[in-house]
Amino acid sequence: MDVQALGLLVDIIEAGNLSKAAAKLGMSRANVSQRINRFERELGAQLLMRTTRQLEPTDIGRKLYEHGLAVRHEVKAASEAVSSLGKSLRGMVRLSVPSGYGQLRMSGWLASFMQRHPEITLHVIFDNDIEELVKGSVDFAVRVMAEPPAHLAAHALGRVRYVACATPAFIAQNGRPASLDDLKQLPLITSPQTSERLSTAGTHEGGHRYLRIKPRLISTNFHFLRDAIAQGLGVGLVPDYMVESSLAQGELQAFALKKGELDFLSTQKFLLYVPSRFQTQAVRTLIDFLVEKERP
Repeated sequence: MDVQALGLLVDIIEAGNLSKAAAKLGMSRANVSQRINRFERELGAQLLMRTTRQLEPTDIGRKLYEHGLAVRHEVKAASEAVSSLGKSLRGMVRLSVPSGYGQLRMSGWLASFMQRHPEITLHVIFDNDIEELVKGSVDFAVRVMAEPPAHLAAHALGRVRYVACATPAFIAQNGRPASLDDLKQLPLITSPQTSERLSTAGTHEGGHRYLRIKPRLISTNFHFLRDAIAQGLGVGLVPDYMVESSLAQGELQAFALKKGELDFLSTQKFLLYVPSRFQTQAVRTLIDFLVEKERP
């Protein structure tokens, strides 16, 4: 089998059409088309179904694509193993982390990793989208969501629980809410996503009800929200990691709401990557490091 043609098939399927594959490889579209047509004739099988804008692999094309990826990964792994003999880990790792969780929890971990591996360069993007992962702009991403996308490989990093809290001075002046309904009477500080879920539905004895709680302060910037809570501007309804240190130091106090009342806000943390994409040793080492940090 023509290994170079097999690699060309991988490039075409990943690009989505002949023109993009040709541009990536620095070849003409006609040359790419001729080479893949010749490969199909040699195999005696159609590998791609052609439409006006896009190419879709046939069943055999998909199987050959997977084999081609495996060959490419093995070659890259062998090359990396040879080049790294007797050397410390090095290279670039590109990752995307949530703007809130990434800044408040992961920044220290990433700094610790860089101290441990001084020859690895990190390119960290603080974002909440996964498009850069799908497009290949980053090697992996950490996201907070209910369920991971089906087309991505995912490491579950644990649950994100929510807490209602305020300063001791605010509590002394306004009292302690004992349920979600009590929050209607107090200025609430939270994120847009939490605000939307609060305004539509909560849980009550196994059923659903409309809460219609309207926060006083809403922002996607968790540092700003945490500062506002610390200044006594209202009750924070936020992820536990956001105020963990403030609660431990007594700067904020959590409210003992009815058991399970905040469970409907809980989400999960996932480390996501494209399963078919090659990972360098530096990428794998950072993934293992972060998974270990997230273990209870």
